Amino acid sequence: MAEEQRVIIPTSETGSRSWALDAWGFLECTMPHSLKRLALQFIKEAYNKGITFFDTADVYGPHTNEILVGKALKHLPREKIQLATKFGIVPKGSDLRNSSVNGSPEYIRACCNASLKRLDLDYIDLYYQHRIDTSVPIEETMGELKKLVEEGKVKYIGLSEASPDTIKRAHAVHPISAVQMEWSLWSRDIEEEIIPLCRELGIAVVPYSPIGRGFFGGRAVRGKFVFRDNAEITSKVRRRKYREEQGVLYSNRKTGCKSWLYSCSACPCLGY
Repeated sequence: MAEEQRVIIPTSETGSRSWALDAWGFLECTMPHSLKRLALQFIKEAYNKGITFFDTADVYGPHTNEILVGKALKHLPREKIQLATKFGIVPKGSDLRNSSVNGSPEYIRACCNASLKRLDLDYIDLYYQHRIDTSVPIEETMGELKKLVEEGKVKYIGLSEASPDTIKRAHAVHPISAVQMEWSLWSRDIEEEIIPLCRELGIAVVPYSPIGRGFFGGRAVRGKFVFRDNAEITSKVRRRKYREEQGVLYSNRKTGCKSWLYSCSACPCLGY
């Protein structure tokens, strides 16, 4: 697609660090191998539509998603792409519910080197700790991440699902550029402490599950993803009442949810 045909998407300033992320991220989670070619085309088309911030993780697949994203980026101008990946979740088989976490310096370095190899890149724009390892002081984790920044392997550091105290302690060691948390009209717990803290420290907020894990995604999405194991919110009455309370127009709920996050100066990752 010609450059002049590309859709220009507004950018959000990313914390106290001098770079910007597209207001719409593209989350590449696990995907069947049979859809690999389609996925590559999808990423290219996302770029043609103006999306230049791509988010993946070593645990997606595991590992195969980084390879897929890396292959797709070979066909895109690297200097115009912001690539985020993550470390810290140690999968045990295919069921992530049995995973453990690891935030030790040795593990971080090994993960970073492995991700760079799978992505076939020289550096990672934004490197998240996917989940916090409470057995390792965050200062030790951040110390190793700081070294990776100094070595040029990582540009910026992020945290995912971190408490306010962890964010403050980590930021004291090295500036945190982004915090990824679940945030939507369905899940607003972070608004009490984490959002004000991130704004105070100049940290960007990158919400995942912007349509409430499929709650606002329509009947097909809800049936596939969200309500299979959550009996508490399966009632049609509960769903209708919640939409009425939040003032979300049913006919335009997905766009409305993401637009609401953008109005909050957030940079949501596209997904359910």
